[in-house]
Amino acid sequence: MYAVVKNNNITQFINYPKSIVIGDVRYPAKIFTMWSKAEKEAIGIYEIETDSSNYKDTGYYNNTNEEYTFANNKVVKSWGTATPKRLEDENAVDEDGNNILEDGVQVINYGLKTEKKRIVKQQASGLLAPTDWYVVKATEVADYDVPANILSFRADVRTKSNEMETMINNCTTVDKLKALYEYTNTGTEQNPVITRPLPEFPKEVI
Repeated sequence: MYAVVKNNNITQFINYPKSIVIGDVRYPAKIFTMWSKAEKEAIGIYEIETDSSNYKDTGYYNNTNEEYTFANNKVVKSWGTATPKRLEDENAVDEDGNNILEDGVQVINYGLKTEKKRIVKQQASGLLAPTDWYVVKATEVADYDVPANILSFRADVRTKSNEMETMINNCTTVDKLKALYEYTNTGTEQNPVITRPLPEFPKEVI
């Protein structure tokens, strides 16, 4: 992406190579690939650099104040200070601070904890569903017992689900919640062990 600068002000953005008029001259699109950086800058075309020092994971933060500046012979895209998303649930209110109701029920603005726990529940349900028929059969057929490995797998899924929800509930900041999902190598370079603080579900029935 490029910006056109005139009199130290950004006047235009160019998302892709195209023919462009600067002053009284029309330049062909090929200047973007054939001209050097210095040649483009000589007529006021600067490739946009990105300063991501304030940019944070959009799953956990709202990035603010995106802006483009021209200084020190550079056009830089940057952001202001990111703000954490809501961690806890809260009652939805209108601009006057009154609770918002739908059919007499309070509307809730759900926080990251609830969203993450909802995902955990969905994952657990998806893992249990293929073996639900064993349990159904055991309730309908008197002399049928669910195989031990199926019972063990289902118990493991529920245990891991409960552990994850507890760890999510215990987070007091967005940074701590985010850290639960960050994978690191707890082994060596030769024998890496890539893990995260949050437990993992069992992959399959053993």
